[in-house]
Amino acid sequence: MYPKYYLPLFLALFLLLGTPALARESCPCIDNSSRVLELTNPPLTGLDVSDLQLRLAQLGFYFGPWNGIFNEATHRAVVNFQREHHLPPVGRVDQATWQELARGVRVASSDSGPPPPGKQLKIIVDTERLVLSLLVDGQVFREYPIAIGKYDSPSPVGEWKIVDKAYESGGAFGTRWMGLNVPWGNYGIHGTNRPWSIGWAASAGCFRMYNEDIETIYPWIPVGTPVVVKGPYTLPTGPLKPGQGSPEVLTLQARLREKGFYLFGPADGDYGLMTELAVKEFQLYHGLQATGVADARTLRALGFDVSLENPEASAH
Repeated sequence: MYPKYYLPLFLALFLLLGTPALARESCPCIDNSSRVLELTNPPLTGLDVSDLQLRLAQLGFYFGPWNGIFNEATHRAVVNFQREHHLPPVGRVDQATWQELARGVRVASSDSGPPPPGKQLKIIVDTERLVLSLLVDGQVFREYPIAIGKYDSPSPVGEWKIVDKAYESGGAFGTRWMGLNVPWGNYGIHGTNRPWSIGWAASAGCFRMYNEDIETIYPWIPVGTPVVVKGPYTLPTGPLKPGQGSPEVLTLQARLREKGFYLFGPADGDYGLMTELAVKEFQLYHGLQATGVADARTLRALGFDVSLENPEASAH
């Protein structure tokens, strides 16, 4: 038998190391980055393919859509790239080809310097400027370029917190990971082995940074640090109810806050008690049945363009 004081130690190690890894297994940013890409039938698909297409487009070898499908056009672009860069022109993207693709990518110099002064740290992510800002006591301390989610896999707008941190091996997550408490998926701020994607809408929703940059800020950012992601909201198209977690719920929270009914909770997309109470208060104020469910009538009263067909059914 192990001494009794080993149990708390094992538990602490599990919470420190095991939990983040389990959470990242279902992260949408995992991209099979270690596999070899080649022309197959049916064709290979994935985020690694769209990253490849982006880089080939940047270098002038590929002129099609970044659709993540390794098709004939992508194969020809790879062959032409390999031929020009003195690699075997076989159209297979192995580690040597990935390394050559990354050659010449300019990484902004990252001055580690001293840790930020002050006590209150906050991260602001601007999805329009593609910039991550580190604020100290309300003032911008450093700014870093990032990659955000693609159009069909947008990054989560809202008010989050860092909930876990981990060192990485340099693959899909680069060398560092900082997870966010997004209720509808596992998203995070992490490094990348695709440095050419920084400055583009290229990820599956996570926020990519140069490895050098995230290595700089990683020791400064404690678990619990607030992260505000600014960007366009997802408009609700149907009823919302307690227990849901979605971008549409986050939009509901933001609109309730604008109207003065949701003042004490974060806009985090989690339809919890505070959101339910705010909806009830709004419904009472506007003469609607106070169910706490954001049905079609409630959403229209909030200014959303939602169909009123069969409104009774929408409340269930």
